[in-house]
Amino acid sequence: MSDLTAELAAERRAAARLLLRCPLVTAESHPDEFPLIRRHAEDLARQFGQILGYRLAVESGFARLHKAGLGDKAGRELRRASDAPFTPRTYAYLALTLAVLVTSPEQLLLSEIVARVRAAAAEVALELGEPNRAIERRALVAALRQLTAWQVLSEVDGAVESYVGDAEAEALLTVDREIARRLVSGPIGRVSSAAELIALAAVPEQAGPRHAVRRRLVETPVVYVADLTEDERDWLRRNQRREQRIFEEFLGLDAEIRAEGVALVDPEDELSDLEFPGTGTVPWAALLLVERLAEGRRRPEREQLALDAEDGPPPEVRTTREIDVLLGELVQRHRKAWATRFTAAPEALREAVLGLLVRMCLLEQTEDGWRLLPAAGRYVPEVRYR
Repeated sequence: MSDLTAELAAERRAAARLLLRCPLVTAESHPDEFPLIRRHAEDLARQFGQILGYRLAVESGFARLHKAGLGDKAGRELRRASDAPFTPRTYAYLALTLAVLVTSPEQLLLSEIVARVRAAAAEVALELGEPNRAIERRALVAALRQLTAWQVLSEVDGAVESYVGDAEAEALLTVDREIARRLVSGPIGRVSSAAELIALAAVPEQAGPRHAVRRRLVETPVVYVADLTEDERDWLRRNQRREQRIFEEFLGLDAEIRAEGVALVDPEDELSDLEFPGTGTVPWAALLLVERLAEGRRRPEREQLALDAEDGPPPEVRTTREIDVLLGELVQRHRKAWATRFTAAPEALREAVLGLLVRMCLLEQTEDGWRLLPAAGRYVPEVRYR
């Protein structure tokens, strides 16, 4: 490979990694990297389409990678600035606002958005609360802040945040209708319910197991063969070494292949939006909990994922009560270093910790409690003999 060819391949790989991490990239948000996406737009669109079945739209001022989703319960909720998750009311305001912005003037007042949103809700027979209620204003402002973060909206004069405390507050906003039109990825014109939209968006269409498995590999920490269909398991078994090369060339990811599954590992540690192990109370507590649950088992070599049965963690199920006891002991030991909002609220800590471990594919909930999954073997305490 010539130096020029290697340089172009590195540029495409850097652009692809950015798009996978940030599916909406604008010239404003990434001024240094966006020109790379424009330069390699055709090749990137082809690669994303062939490898993952994702659509890539590149315009003069932004690029939008349309991912397909992984089906029910596989998404991540949006969160407010306070870190509280969006409520159904907030999602409703987000959808309604986006719907009215795609055909709105380039600039409009906040009061006009409020009026248009309420008219759109009435058109689809969706009942909203009285606009002067604080809960309604907070939900709308959260939706507007999210659209601002996505650069659909920008504040010209005044701030939407002021609407939370004052129903008469005004602001002048600019709308990027092109981004608004490209924001939604799912086939909304072919469905009649949210559940149908989620299910249909995840269908790999003509590519079948190839796209289904690849999407799970790049969008989840670990893919266990037990979670795949028979056709998907057979495809992965036959193609795993080829896939290892494809993902290394396309995204610079290393594939760790074990008897029980496959994980794509990023040597740069930048593609995942989940940090584990990581800093903060929840990642710290989650790591210590995994170690306690897997205590007594031999830790594999650091570079291995430990998906092999003999090196994995114990299969027994731990009840929620047992989890509470273990977390309680950890809180007593680390109370001074951990956030008070968690040490003073055991249920909140448990929910956050278990949620993180489930998302990291290290723990699963069963009818009787919680069970460690094979990849948790990576965090089994290492026993040293003297």
